[in-house]
Amino acid sequence: MLKTPYLLFLGDAPDQLAAKVAQGIKDWRPEFALGQLRLEGCKADLGLPEMTIAQAKAAGAQTLVVGAANRGGVILQNWVTTLTEAAHAGMDIASGLHNHLSDIPELVKAAKGAGTNLFDVRVPQHDYPIADGRKRTGKRCLAVGTDCSVGKMYTALAMEKAMLARGMKSSFRATGQTGILITGSGVPLDAVVADFMAGAVEWLTPDNDADHWDLLEGQGSLFHPSFSGVTMALIHGGQPDALVLCHEPTRTHMRGLPHYSLPSLEALRDLALETARIVNPQVRVTGISVNTAALSAEEAKTCLAEVEARMGLPTVDPFRDGADRLVDALADR
Repeated sequence: MLKTPYLLFLGDAPDQLAAKVAQGIKDWRPEFALGQLRLEGCKADLGLPEMTIAQAKAAGAQTLVVGAANRGGVILQNWVTTLTEAAHAGMDIASGLHNHLSDIPELVKAAKGAGTNLFDVRVPQHDYPIADGRKRTGKRCLAVGTDCSVGKMYTALAMEKAMLARGMKSSFRATGQTGILITGSGVPLDAVVADFMAGAVEWLTPDNDADHWDLLEGQGSLFHPSFSGVTMALIHGGQPDALVLCHEPTRTHMRGLPHYSLPSLEALRDLALETARIVNPQVRVTGISVNTAALSAEEAKTCLAEVEARMGLPTVDPFRDGADRLVDALADR
C-alpha cells in the first residue's frame, strides 16, 4: 500500500493534460494531495502549494508520485535528480510509467540507502489467463471514447460515486496507472502481454451478484491508431452490458496525431456496438459523457443540449454536473 499524503511531481509537463495522473489524484483523492513539485518549463498547474522536497517532507509527505504522463509514458532523465533527492529524504516513490523506477541504478541505490520503497504501478502483479469469452454473472458498464484522455476514468468514477450514494452495488475497476493510484488496485492493462489483455479484464470483472455493476475504466480509443488495441481488449474482455460514449468537444485532432481527425459520436456508437456485440449481443449505448472543462458554463449547457438532441441519449458532464442521469439510464439493463 502506498503511504499518504503525496507530493505530486509534475516534472516539465508541456500542458495540463500531460499531468493527468496528478490531476486525477487531486480531483478524486484530494485528501492525499499535499502539494506539487514542478520543474522549470512546466506548463501544468494543479493549484496546490508549491513545495521542494525538503518542504514536502517537513509537511508530512510520505510518497512522491510521478504525476506526469508523457507520450510513450517514460521517466525522463532530467527527472532523476529530483526523484533521487526524494529517496534520500526518506520518501517512497511511485510511478505508473512504462520504464521502471527499479531500472534506474542511482535511484535504486538512493532508496536502498535510505530504506525507502520504489513502487512501479505499471507492472502486472498476476499471471492472467487467456480470455475464453464465457458469459459471467453480474453487469458491466464500459466507457469508450472518441479519443484518448477525454474523461473515461472520470466518467466511471463519477458513476460509481452516484451509485454508491444510492446504495447500489457497484465497483470501479481500474485499468490504468491513475485509477490504480486512486483506488489502490486494478490491472495496468497496457503493460499486459497482448494475448492476455482480454483475459486480464475477465479476471478483473469476475462473476458477481446479478444486480452488481462493474464500472470499467476505459482506455485509448477504437479510432486511435496508437492505442486501439487496449480498447478492443476492454470491450471483448469486459463483455459490457452498457456503453457510455465519452467525448471532448474542443479537440481538433486525435491526441498526439494532428494528421488524424476525431470521429463523430455516431461513428463511435456504431463501431463500439458492432465490436461489443461479438461478446454480448444485448449490449446497448446508454448515455454520453462530454468533458466540458474547456467550455464556459453557458457553452457547456448549449453543447450538452445539442448532443443530447442529436443522439437521443442522456448527455452530461459527470464531473461538472454529476452522473445521476447516466446511472438512471442503467436502470433497465
